[in-house]
Formats: sequence, C-alpha cells, structure tokens
Amino acid sequence: MAGRFAPSPTSDLHLGNLRTALVAWLLARSTGRDYRLRIEDLDTQRVAAAGDVAARQQRDLAALGLDVDGPVVWQSARTAAYADAVAGLDTYPCYCTRREIAEAASAPHGDGYRPYPGTCLRLSASRRAQLEATRTPALRVRANGASSTVVDLWAGEVSGVVDDFVVVRNDGVAAYNLAVVVDDLAMDVDQVCRGDDLLSSSPRQAWLARRLGGEPPGYAHVPLAVNAQGRRLAKRDGAVTLADLAAVGVDAEGVLGLLAVSLDLAEPGEHVSAAGLRARFDPALLPRLPWVVG
Repeated sequence: MAGRFAPSPTSDLHLGNLRTALVAWLLARSTGRDYRLRIEDLDTQRVAAAGDVAARQQRDLAALGLDVDGPVVWQSARTAAYADAVAGLDTYPCYCTRREIAEAASAPHGDGYRPYPGTCLRLSASRRAQLEATRTPALRVRANGASSTVVDLWAGEVSGVVDDFVVVRNDGVAAYNLAVVVDDLAMDVDQVCRGDDLLSSSPRQAWLARRLGGEPPGYAHVPLAVNAQGRRLAKRDGAVTLADLAAVGVDAEGVLGLLAVSLDLAEPGEHVSAAGLRARFDPALLPRLPWVVG
C-alpha cells in the first residue's frame, strides 16, 4: 500500500505544491503506507532543464523532512507500459482539434476538462478519409456513456459520466489520464492525495483502473493555495518557493511551520518537524477552504 506525490518537473515547487506534498506524506505515514515519488515528465522529457528541476524538487521535499520510499519513478521510462495498457482497451482515432471540441462540447469541468461529444464516432467514410489525409489522430477509449463514482476522504461521493477521453495524444505520447492510472496500479498506490482542482477527473480515472483489471485508489483532494485575488498560487506571486523564501530569510523549518499553521497543525512561530506533525495529524480536521497566501 502506498500514497504518492507526483510533480511535473516544469518549475520549482511552490508553497501550494509543498503543502499538498506534506498532506500526502502525513496521510500516507499516518495510515501505515509507503510514500512514493513519481516525476511526471511526459510533457517535459525533451526539456534539457527537467532533470535539474526534478533534482531541486527532491531536495526541497527532503529539506522539509518528507522522506520517500523506493526508487523515484519517471514516466518517460514507462512508455512500454502505457502502450501495453492501450493495447487492451477499446479505442478509436479522433481527429478533432481543441477548438472544435470546445465549440461542440458542454461546459468544462472544474479542472478545465471538456467532455468529448463523440464527434469522431459519427464521421462519414468520406470525411474520415479527408481527415486521415490531413491530421494525425489521437486515440480515445470507448466508454459508451458509463458512469463512475468515487468516495473522496473529504468531498464524499463524487460521480460523473465517463466520456470517451483521450488515452494517447496525437503526438503519440500517453495522455495524463492513462499514465497516472497505469502508474498508480504498477506502484501499488491505493491512496491518491492531490489538489482539489483534479477532483472531477477521479471518476474517469477510477473507471479506467477497473477497465485495466485493477481497483481504483482511495482519493483525498486538498484545497488549493491561492493568492490574495483568489487565483491559484504561482511563481509570479513572489517568494513562494524554498529558494525564494530562503533568500528573504525564511529557512526550510520556517516554511514547514508556515505550512503547518495553514493546516491548523501548529501555532504561528512554533518550531515543528515533519515527524512531530505526523503525531498531530487528524485528516478529519483538515481545513476545507483554500489557503490564501500573502
């Protein structure tokens, strides 16, 4: 059994990322699970700096006292596993552009995802031939309008209709919704703790886990860190990474204390450790509102 933290190596971890990593670590450790780290680099494997960014991310986790079990898993090393998973699914080619889907689909979910309206299932032979000559298709899994329900530790039951979502992008790279499910099954992850902007993706991922012969994990979605304007925290919001905060005199222990205060696990100015927070952690008492930083 394991929980996990799965950053993308696009930039240094900011306070919101670190807060989610801390909650995931506390939840895993308090339930007797391993804590695994996965680098989700499918979109960054051609970026020369991705390895350096991932190394800094790992150092930041260690600086906060968040130890990791087992080897770090890199998605870019698992392309064969994704291809094997796709081979066992009922898929079909999709030639739609993002703009065409946006114009035809219903309103996006909370994570910005737009359910696919099934356009390429209804193509005439002539239209399909025309598209094949001009576009490289993505692959979508055929869900046949299935519905799926998950139980989130904090949000309760979350249900959704599973659309025919993309499992392989038109550049040949495994899509996020496929890769995370395949990886979680392979890594024995049965506890997924992540930001609540991804809550609406959980029903389709749970459905896919079952289609691949596994069981979906338990879910626990953490409220996001936001800036004073209520927008998701980002690097542009100032000193929000460990390196930035160290430059203004806040060391890793101070950052951990700040995160602990945001989770109602410590008093302002109190000296804390990750191990000490583990003894205090009660998931039922986690604040359910976004954390306003600054």
